[in-house]
Amino acid sequence: MAGHSQFKNIMHRKGRVDAVRSKVFGKLAREITVAAKLGTPDPAMNPRLRAAILAARAENMPKDNIERAIKKAAGADGENYEDIRYEGYGPGGAALIVEAQTDNRNRTASDVRSAFTKSGGSLAETGAVAFMFDRVGVIAYPASVADADTMLEAAIEAGADDVSSGEDGHEVICAQDSYGEVTKALEARFGEPARTGLIWKAQNTINVDDETGEKLIRLVEVIEDQDDVQHVYVNFALSDDLVAKLQA
Repeated sequence: MAGHSQFKNIMHRKGRVDAVRSKVFGKLAREITVAAKLGTPDPAMNPRLRAAILAARAENMPKDNIERAIKKAAGADGENYEDIRYEGYGPGGAALIVEAQTDNRNRTASDVRSAFTKSGGSLAETGAVAFMFDRVGVIAYPASVADADTMLEAAIEAGADDVSSGEDGHEVICAQDSYGEVTKALEARFGEPARTGLIWKAQNTINVDDETGEKLIRLVEVIEDQDDVQHVYVNFALSDDLVAKLQA
């Protein structure tokens, strides 16, 4: 399993148990507001907004909260957030990309740097690790919509680059430039995806021992706990034993 998918599945399942729901909703609402402000408030015409709404639905965010976040974008007195990316290293030389949204660059930089250093990592210059990742589109569907062969065939016809299918569903990967076309083609055949968006996908993953893996998980948890942090992407893979332990 790819490092990104493996890691996100673990964090997602842990999050169901121990994440503070209000913080999760707050981050989702911020992305919805930013997406609506940067484009049109109509998700049918705004791919980023549509992706944000799908992410909110996946976390069972109430419809009223979603609509309120969209309306907030039209307010003249609302906060002005900007997207910012941080890059760094964790134990074992693992690479991390952190995406944040902030109305105060100095505060966010300080918080992210502190999160790295307190957990055995180090913040690096922009571009230090990004070359190890590709910016790609991901379109995810539940396993019930099609079998693996059918999804693979449809993805290839749509212009996708890769498909990963398993018990958790199908994850279609495509180039950033073809993201819109691939999404439309798959939606025409399978309907609305469970999740979609642009991500940073590691070109290669590094295997880490269980002790280092636990340190890296703690590092990412500390980083993700920062209010301004939206996403964390990694290039490490965990052993099956550690995955089972973390999912227990």
